Amino acid sequence: MQSSTKDELIKTFFTCNKKEVLKIFEELLDSMEAEEALPPGTLMSGNYETAQANPEINTLPGNLKDARDAVFPFFWGTDGWYSKLHLENVKGPANYASLIGAIACLMKNPNLCVDTYSQRSNELEIKAITSLANLIFYNTDTPWGFFTMGGTISNLYGGKIGIEKVLPGTMQKGLQGQELAAIVSEAAHYSNKTLAGWLGIGTDNLISIPVDMNFSIRQDLLAEALDKLYGEKKLVAFIVATFGATDTFGIDDIAGIRRIIEDKAKQYSVPVPYLHVDAAVGWAICVFLEYNLSTNPLSFSDDALAVIAKAIKHAKTFKYADSATIDFHKMGWGHYPASAFIVNHRKDLKYLARSMEEVPYFSEAEYRHDPALFTLECSRPAIGPYSVMASLNGIGLTGYQILLAHAMEMAAYTKKRLDELDYCKVLNKECIGPHVTWWVLPKGRNAKMIYEQLVNGELSETNVQRFFLEIRRLFDKRNLAMNPEIDARLSFTNAAGYSPHKIAIPAWKAVFFNPKTDKQVIDDLIRSIEEL
Repeated sequence: MQSSTKDELIKTFFTCNKKEVLKIFEELLDSMEAEEALPPGTLMSGNYETAQANPEINTLPGNLKDARDAVFPFFWGTDGWYSKLHLENVKGPANYASLIGAIACLMKNPNLCVDTYSQRSNELEIKAITSLANLIFYNTDTPWGFFTMGGTISNLYGGKIGIEKVLPGTMQKGLQGQELAAIVSEAAHYSNKTLAGWLGIGTDNLISIPVDMNFSIRQDLLAEALDKLYGEKKLVAFIVATFGATDTFGIDDIAGIRRIIEDKAKQYSVPVPYLHVDAAVGWAICVFLEYNLSTNPLSFSDDALAVIAKAIKHAKTFKYADSATIDFHKMGWGHYPASAFIVNHRKDLKYLARSMEEVPYFSEAEYRHDPALFTLECSRPAIGPYSVMASLNGIGLTGYQILLAHAMEMAAYTKKRLDELDYCKVLNKECIGPHVTWWVLPKGRNAKMIYEQLVNGELSETNVQRFFLEIRRLFDKRNLAMNPEIDARLSFTNAAGYSPHKIAIPAWKAVFFNPKTDKQVIDDLIRSIEEL
């Protein structure tokens, strides 16, 4: 081995050259700054065949500029969602306080599995989890949790605890022939089917309960489903309530669900199903829990105060949940991955625990604080806690109240403008979040009357299909005609969640996650609809 070559490698790639690293960071930041002034980007090529055909690896050692050049074309071709015209879905721009946290994390590169791999970053995770737990469970006594790679995995943890609670020993012995079921609403995220399959319950045993017109699970049908399942001698392992549906921001009544599952469990002498809340999107409204509606210190409008009052009422029901999923990379405006699984009571983590004999690799681990003994992952990045604590303390609680209120005000204003058009119908008018889901039909049609006829079962199948095709055709027409400089980018859903007479309803969708979006964007959106 050539010692000089090895020494040069160590100098270039394992010794901090502050000047060169900062220069490259500055170049990347320059490109981000330029991107912020541009309209929403599109894929520069999408040429996956070329990418696969050119998997080059340099033969000879290079330098940090070679590393930059290898990724920069793809960095520039990736939209950071900084434009105020991005309204497509539950994704917004990451804030720069989070960027500072993420960079700090990446510089040390801790692994949150055990203290020896993460040192004080493990403390930061506990601090971040407790801060979030106090927000959602409102000063709960014994919260605990950890960050995961995404909301689906967080929901998976909730489901696994549920299985272990109703059928102890499943971790070691499997289901042993016992048929289990789980329950979600029809407006729940599709990933619940993923976890039902992966946990061994089976997607056929995931029962979807219809929602009402406000996209909240129908409690009467939930009670009927439990009667049927328990009558068939099936155990219900868990229920995943939705707090902020992806398409509509529909919210399930957590307190009501708790009453029903406890009553039914007592009636049939079975274990109470584990109640997990998928609050990946909706958790953030908990920042209003201590907002003083009477003094209104931030001078929110009367319309905003009415929405905030509803948000507080919903947020107070979190205390009835056993655990929750939080995606800070959504309405926390943090960096991926910043999903957290948080239990209301720490003792429930025992259902995930492994013995020291099962993890000999981590012989130094302690049950008191080392997540490697109860997490699915062995390698967990620390970007979540770094992003959370940097953002929460940079932006502050008041800052988040302002950001959330703005998002909800923009949604409310959009609903008001759309409601003025006879040929438009807002589907989630009573939902409080930053989502707007609606129909656009050709001028001359009364969308509100047609929707009412659909709900009442008064439309023929032919007319239903005709109207649904018109809604989609007009959406596609706007996409083709839109001015990328001023027209907001929207998305389309084939099933908003509410399905009267088992008819899945399509809709246009806008989500106000970008703090820069203003009323002018909405006025231009309405104009683009009027011009169709």
